[in-house]
Amino acid sequence: MKRRSFIKKSTILSASGLLAPIVAQSSPVVSNKLAGSQIRPDIEKIEILYNGIQLPKIWPPQNMSPDSYEPMPVPYLHNPPDVIPIDIGRQLFVDDFLIENTTLKKAYHKAVKYENNPVLNPETALEKGEEGLPVACPKDGGVWWDPADRVFKMWYEAAWIGSMAYAISADGINWERPNIRPGNNQLFPKPRPDSTTVFLDHDARDPGERFKMFLRGPNWARDSHGFCFVSPDGIHWGEPFRTGFCGDRSTMFYNPFRRKWIYSIRSGGPLRTGVGRARYYREHSDFIKGAGWRNDNVVFWTGADRLDPPDLDIGENAQLYNLSATGYESIMLGLHQIHLGPPNNECQKKGMPKITELMLSYSRDGFHWHRPDREAFIPATRKAGDWERGYVQSVGGICNIVGDQLWFYYTGFKGDPDNRHEEGMKSGMYANGSTGIAVLRRDGFLSMSATGNGGSLLTRLVSFNGKYLFVNVNSPEGELKVEVLNENNSVISPFSAENCIPITSDSTIQQVSWKDKGDLSALAGTRVRFRFYLKNGDLYSFWVSPDDSGASYGYNAAGGPGYTGGVDNVGYKAYNKASKYRIL
Repeated sequence: MKRRSFIKKSTILSASGLLAPIVAQSSPVVSNKLAGSQIRPDIEKIEILYNGIQLPKIWPPQNMSPDSYEPMPVPYLHNPPDVIPIDIGRQLFVDDFLIENTTLKKAYHKAVKYENNPVLNPETALEKGEEGLPVACPKDGGVWWDPADRVFKMWYEAAWIGSMAYAISADGINWERPNIRPGNNQLFPKPRPDSTTVFLDHDARDPGERFKMFLRGPNWARDSHGFCFVSPDGIHWGEPFRTGFCGDRSTMFYNPFRRKWIYSIRSGGPLRTGVGRARYYREHSDFIKGAGWRNDNVVFWTGADRLDPPDLDIGENAQLYNLSATGYESIMLGLHQIHLGPPNNECQKKGMPKITELMLSYSRDGFHWHRPDREAFIPATRKAGDWERGYVQSVGGICNIVGDQLWFYYTGFKGDPDNRHEEGMKSGMYANGSTGIAVLRRDGFLSMSATGNGGSLLTRLVSFNGKYLFVNVNSPEGELKVEVLNENNSVISPFSAENCIPITSDSTIQQVSWKDKGDLSALAGTRVRFRFYLKNGDLYSFWVSPDDSGASYGYNAAGGPGYTGGVDNVGYKAYNKASKYRIL
């Protein structure tokens, strides 16, 4: 099988047209105003990210302990850059990274489950399997919008530990199972999947490697390794490449900000478990070369911690069952799959799924995770007979952008109380897995909110090279005004709050304007602060676009209707294309 040549650590122009941040050794200063990244000369390797964060000399960090049950430290929140470049993506208020001071209140928001869930049930002979454990769910797999074919595509597990299957959808709701093999949509019969991830690689230089798959088989296969595959179309997959050791719920994802493939390796065996299920970390610029890790070149990453509340009826300490992520706008967006119990042997006796739920996490360097809200973003119902009684899991790519909505595909299991097989892998605890959707406002993870006369938010010093300020705001019964300040906190004329045209609307892509002034181009390349005055409303994000389309040039997770690649370079056009897809 043809393999692309190994990409050297040198300047690379990404598919988005942005100069990718890279590592340098004793090289002249190289800067890229659009990406906001800079490489500084030094004897040691230094990497400065698109957002101004400087990575430590030892990377990835090796100071995390599997024995700790304390929350993960997030160094860049305690020591943010002096100036934050904001040219890549919508700037989200998911932490205090961008905030100098504020009198607004933080409000956390949950995804709303689609009323017609599940959208994919086990219906075919392939999905019902031979062991009486019907399953039709990605379990991580992937759901991607493919701009080449303009359809949603899903890679999923058919039957429990059955085989990989493939489905397509024109609207993301109604799924078709194309014949790949005679009479079914099976991709390949072996290896059998216990955990998979599929990523659409928009940066792939070799068209034969446009799709990437990681697959880890079941423990009873007596092979504690995974396999990596590449494909031109997501249907025809090349020969498998064997990975290093990994536990049975390992996954992978792509960090587009650093152009690194990240293997999220479950602990176990020679990789210590510490206080419970947890994750080890492996990164590499090359997907296949990175798969050849050894136990001594992966580092302990993270687990659940004391802030994760246990289920009071179960009484078990929380554990980290899986961690998957994606590039969304200006951050890495993660879903921590938190395991709350009961232990497998108890679930086996009752034919009920274990309780795992999805919680949001955010990272600006791709390694350290900030988790401000410990309530389940997508919970299990815990109710007998419900299709999502338990075992709620994320999907590769995390979410799709559909106009002003984010669609989070997720899996849930009903179980089968009538099947209490003495062999755990044949027990009803793993029966009746299906796929559903939960919906969130675009950028709607956390808002800075005001009631009545409201308050204000002042950003840290930022820099940009765009022209037009946009916001995601909900203020139809209030108003939002914005002013721009210099380094000395003096208002820059004419960009004052008095000259700002009040925004009294609910919009996820709203341009900010000032009287008698067209754009912010005169301030490009300078250090400024934005101050937002908000009354009776919610502010979710802001960004400065190079054109009046509102394109953010941030990463668009698993994509969506109207997008032509991995970044938002179309703005309003994607909203127009997605208008017929909206649900809820």
